[in-house]
Amino acid sequence: MFNKAEELIKLCNENSKKISEIVIEKEIKNADISYDELMNRMRDTLSVMKSSATSALDKEVKSVSGLTGGDSKKVEEYKNSGNTLSGGLIVSAMAKALSTSEINASMGRIVAAPTAGASGIVPSALLSAKEKLNLTDDQLIMGLFTAAGIGEIVAKNATVSGAEGGCQAECGTAAAMAAAAIVEMAGGTPEASFNAASFALVNIMGLVCDPIGGLVEYPCALRNASGVVNALTSADLALAGVKSLVPFDEVVEAMYKVGKLLPESLRETALGGVATTPTGERLRREIQH
Repeated sequence: MFNKAEELIKLCNENSKKISEIVIEKEIKNADISYDELMNRMRDTLSVMKSSATSALDKEVKSVSGLTGGDSKKVEEYKNSGNTLSGGLIVSAMAKALSTSEINASMGRIVAAPTAGASGIVPSALLSAKEKLNLTDDQLIMGLFTAAGIGEIVAKNATVSGAEGGCQAECGTAAAMAAAAIVEMAGGTPEASFNAASFALVNIMGLVCDPIGGLVEYPCALRNASGVVNALTSADLALAGVKSLVPFDEVVEAMYKVGKLLPESLRETALGGVATTPTGERLRREIQH
């Protein structure tokens, strides 16, 4: 039914439907399942997302390596102090993003949306939007279908792999997915959703993937926290009526080309960036021994 944003927008406008509705129709046809079965599957997905986004808010969850853990709880406590600079919504969203990252690093259950390394962004963004906009779980489920549509377009036309395109391909795509979903849930048009998705990718174009010790922990968790902020601000820009000068399909193509230009040392090999700082190297040695 669609492979690019331009085609999906056209389908939405011709049929007076939301992105989520077109994505659902496509999935029912391709997977040969009923509407109810598809909804139940996404309901299960949402349940896992809720759990991972909240499980580390009130207790320290340490990674298997011991490299990271406990930051979600710290940020949640900071939010509860009521004395934050960014405000409760933003800080709460960061805490939730860190929670999923910590659950992932401790070998817990998460939803890779689109990857494990970027798994904190979509859940935290959508759950934060739910709180702010008083949304229902059913509305969140529709948002997840919108996010899936954006992720599919990126995966088909570029990459969502840090090893192939850097962190821009992982956290950037996740932020684009989340931003587009939030816009639709807030009542925005399909065009506005893709404007938000474009902003989210443009904002971190060229972001490298440089995990210390080759583990999806640091700086990955921090980039999930900043990624959800990227998603929320991108959604706000689009909802305010700001338009992307460059269409989403072209932004995706640009991201892919930039990823290919990144040297191998900056694409998840732990051979560059913060991974090869003196501290990064020391931590790698400690982990390996």
